[in-house]
Amino acid sequence: MTETLSKDSILAALKSVRDPQLENDIVSLGLVSEVVIHKGKVYFAISVDPARANELEAVRLAAEGVVRDIPGVEGVTVTLTAARAPGSAKNGNGNGGTVETSTRSPAQPPAGPGVTAPGAARDARRRPGGLPGVKHIIAVASGKGGVGKSTTAVNFALALKDKGLNVGVLDADIYGPSMPRLLGIHGQPQQLAGNKLDPMRAYGLKVMSMGFLVDEDTPMIWRGPMVMSALSQMLKDVAWGELDVLVVDMPPGTGDAQLTMAQQVPLAGAVIVSTPQDLALIDARKGLNMFTKVNVPVLGIVENMSTFLCPHCGERSDIFGHGGAREEAKQLGVPFLGEVPLTISVRETSDEGKPIVATDPDSEIAKAYREIAEQAWDELERQKAAHRQAPEIVMEN
Repeated sequence: MTETLSKDSILAALKSVRDPQLENDIVSLGLVSEVVIHKGKVYFAISVDPARANELEAVRLAAEGVVRDIPGVEGVTVTLTAARAPGSAKNGNGNGGTVETSTRSPAQPPAGPGVTAPGAARDARRRPGGLPGVKHIIAVASGKGGVGKSTTAVNFALALKDKGLNVGVLDADIYGPSMPRLLGIHGQPQQLAGNKLDPMRAYGLKVMSMGFLVDEDTPMIWRGPMVMSALSQMLKDVAWGELDVLVVDMPPGTGDAQLTMAQQVPLAGAVIVSTPQDLALIDARKGLNMFTKVNVPVLGIVENMSTFLCPHCGERSDIFGHGGAREEAKQLGVPFLGEVPLTISVRETSDEGKPIVATDPDSEIAKAYREIAEQAWDELERQKAAHRQAPEIVMEN
């Protein structure tokens, strides 16, 4: 990093950007926060009154422009963040608390945890904000970390590609991006005309991840609004082109970021990943209920690490139990998509950036992933057909 490119030089440049209504610059008003500099790329947020978020898009653009002109700056990400007043009826959290939101374009703010946003009862496929050229967005999610969600997501995406579909992958886990390592991708995406990023490519997939923009060892110390704005930009500011499916590797858990993502993105469906053990299934149930609350169709549950197969003798050991996810799916009335055993080959191919569906397509594990993808795609088609056939109720005066 050069002496020119520093937090002080960025704040000095931003003093030329004024809020037209408050008649002072955004730095003196204390509106600039979370300045992060990494390898020539600058990230920061501007705090705004939520009622003025749309009109202050011009201020955001001006701030982006002055920082981009600083010598040494290779890229700029500027977000608007807004905190709603306590008790706000529009997106209050039900406890009189403050709910922070972020915006780059007119959009309905997210609700707080456990609160369904206004209009969430509409079918997820009718939500605004779809990506041009992307036909379906499927979330791969888990109620907790450590269940192999990202490994499942990348092999699921490759299995869909094997069906002849054009597939992309968005790594939405800002704090722990896995796709660069899982797919063996190095380097950074190129910027195209119109401030769009060209997605990275591997094994026939188009891929975007925060891991391409920030070093693997760099911690992302960001507040919720910045995380959501970063996710929005990775969705909408990437030249995805024509895709049949965009697979989103969701962050683990059921926090505000996950709920907001589910509410703001027109998800065609969700795939829930769990291990067979009771503790993981409890969290998987929470994840499923989150998608149900915001009316996103659950395409089914995957039981990962279903059993362990000894590579030497072939003996089977149910380390985490077995069949729990199948039983859970039955009780919850959602499809069971299949089992993936715990094997050394999956671990090795994942660590080496050579996913097993692509590098060992004839293996039993690859066949299991393809069966899961087939089942999920069939369920998606079934739900689409049911949606088209649903009768419309017309009220006449």
